[in-house]
Amino acid sequence: MIKIDAIVNEDKMEDIKDALQKLKVNGMTISQVMGCGTQMGYREKIRGYDVDINVLPKVKFEIVVSSQEWADRTIDAICKCAHTGEHGDGKIFVYELADVIRIRTGEHGPKAVWAADQTE
Repeated sequence: MIKIDAIVNEDKMEDIKDALQKLKVNGMTISQVMGCGTQMGYREKIRGYDVDINVLPKVKFEIVVSSQEWADRTIDAICKCAHTGEHGDGKIFVYELADVIRIRTGEHGPKAVWAADQTE
Protein backbone atom coordinates (compact mmCIF):
# COMPACT_ATOMS: atom_id res chain seq x y z
CA MET A 1 0.00 0.00 0.00
CA ILE A 2 1.24 3.43 -0.91
CA LYS A 3 0.44 6.93 0.32
CA ILE A 4 0.83 9.83 -2.09
CA ASP A 5 1.01 13.41 -0.85
CA ALA A 6 0.93 16.00 -3.63
CA ILE A 7 1.34 19.71 -2.92
CA VAL A 8 0.32 21.78 -5.94
CA ASN A 9 -0.89 25.22 -6.99
CA GLU A 10 -4.43 26.07 -5.92
CA ASP A 11 -5.57 26.69 -9.48
CA LYS A 12 -4.83 23.05 -10.40
CA MET A 13 -7.10 21.52 -7.74
CA GLU A 14 -10.21 20.94 -9.87
CA ASP A 15 -8.25 19.58 -12.85
CA ILE A 16 -6.39 17.11 -10.62
CA LYS A 17 -9.52 16.07 -8.73
CA ASP A 18 -11.39 15.48 -12.00
CA ALA A 19 -8.50 13.48 -13.50
CA LEU A 20 -8.26 11.28 -10.40
CA GLN A 21 -12.01 10.67 -10.35
CA LYS A 22 -11.88 9.63 -14.04
CA LEU A 23 -9.24 7.07 -13.04
CA LYS A 24 -11.61 5.87 -10.28
CA VAL A 25 -9.25 7.11 -7.56
CA ASN A 26 -12.15 8.20 -5.40
CA GLY A 27 -10.67 8.27 -1.91
CA MET A 28 -8.66 11.43 -1.29
CA THR A 29 -8.24 14.18 1.27
CA ILE A 30 -7.76 17.70 -0.08
CA SER A 31 -6.50 20.48 2.20
CA GLN A 32 -5.58 24.12 1.76
CA VAL A 33 -1.99 24.58 2.97
CA MET A 34 0.74 27.22 2.92
CA GLY A 35 4.29 26.53 1.81
CA CYS A 36 7.55 27.81 0.45
CA GLY A 37 10.26 26.36 -1.73
CA THR A 38 12.45 27.38 -4.64
CA GLN A 39 9.73 29.77 -5.83
CA MET A 40 10.75 32.11 -2.97
CA GLY A 41 7.51 34.09 -3.00
CA TYR A 42 6.99 37.62 -4.25
CA ARG A 43 6.88 41.26 -3.06
CA GLU A 44 3.58 43.09 -2.71
CA LYS A 45 2.55 46.58 -1.61
CA ILE A 46 0.14 46.48 1.30
CA ARG A 47 -1.16 49.80 2.65
CA GLY A 48 1.81 51.57 1.11
CA TYR A 49 4.45 49.19 2.50
CA ASP A 50 6.51 46.65 0.55
CA VAL A 51 5.86 43.22 2.05
CA ASP A 52 7.68 40.00 1.14
CA ILE A 53 5.20 37.17 0.70
CA ASN A 54 7.31 34.01 0.89
CA VAL A 55 4.76 31.52 2.18
CA LEU A 56 2.29 30.82 -0.61
CA PRO A 57 -1.14 29.15 -0.69
CA LYS A 58 -1.12 25.61 -2.07
CA VAL A 59 -3.41 22.58 -2.12
CA LYS A 60 -2.41 19.22 -0.64
CA PHE A 61 -3.84 15.94 -1.92
CA GLU A 62 -3.47 12.89 0.33
CA ILE A 63 -4.24 9.62 -1.43
CA VAL A 64 -3.75 5.97 -0.43
CA VAL A 65 -3.71 3.30 -3.13
CA SER A 66 -3.46 -0.47 -2.91
CA SER A 67 -0.60 -1.14 -5.36
CA GLN A 68 2.34 0.31 -7.26
CA GLU A 69 0.27 0.17 -10.46
CA TRP A 70 -2.36 2.46 -8.90
CA ALA A 71 0.38 4.72 -7.51
CA ASP A 72 1.94 5.10 -10.97
CA ARG A 73 -1.42 5.97 -12.55
CA THR A 74 -2.21 8.45 -9.80
CA ILE A 75 1.19 10.16 -9.94
CA ASP A 76 1.06 10.38 -13.73
CA ALA A 77 -2.37 12.05 -13.63
CA ILE A 78 -1.25 14.57 -11.01
CA CYS A 79 1.92 15.42 -12.94
CA LYS A 80 0.04 15.91 -16.22
CA CYS A 81 -2.44 18.29 -14.58
CA ALA A 82 -0.03 20.23 -12.35
CA HIS A 83 2.90 20.72 -14.74
CA THR A 84 3.51 24.19 -16.16
CA GLY A 85 7.31 24.13 -16.23
CA GLU A 86 7.47 27.08 -13.83
CA HIS A 87 8.79 27.27 -10.27
CA GLY A 88 6.02 26.39 -7.85
CA ASP A 89 4.41 23.54 -9.80
CA GLY A 90 4.65 21.50 -6.61
CA LYS A 91 6.03 18.29 -5.20
CA ILE A 92 4.83 14.71 -4.82
CA PHE A 93 5.91 12.59 -1.85
CA VAL A 94 5.45 8.80 -1.97
CA TYR A 95 5.45 6.57 1.13
CA GLU A 96 5.16 2.83 1.76
CA LEU A 97 2.47 2.17 4.38
CA ALA A 98 2.83 -0.51 7.03
CA ASP A 99 -0.92 -0.93 7.42
CA VAL A 100 -4.32 0.62 6.79
CA ILE A 101 -7.35 -0.14 8.94
CA ARG A 102 -10.92 0.52 7.85
CA ILE A 103 -12.57 1.47 11.12
CA ARG A 104 -16.11 0.49 10.07
CA THR A 105 -15.25 -3.13 9.19
CA GLY A 106 -11.94 -3.72 10.94
CA GLU A 107 -10.35 -4.76 7.62
CA HIS A 108 -6.57 -4.40 7.38
CA GLY A 109 -4.20 -3.96 4.46
CA PRO A 110 -5.14 -3.58 0.79
CA LYS A 111 -8.75 -4.65 1.47
CA ALA A 112 -9.14 -1.53 3.59
CA VAL A 113 -8.09 0.72 0.70
CA TRP A 114 -10.78 1.75 -1.77
CA ALA A 115 -9.69 1.03 -5.36
CA ALA A 116 -11.61 0.85 -8.62
CA ASP A 117 -10.91 -2.87 -8.98
CA GLN A 118 -12.34 -3.65 -5.55
CA THR A 119 -15.93 -3.85 -4.40
CA GLU A 120 -17.24 -3.05 -0.99
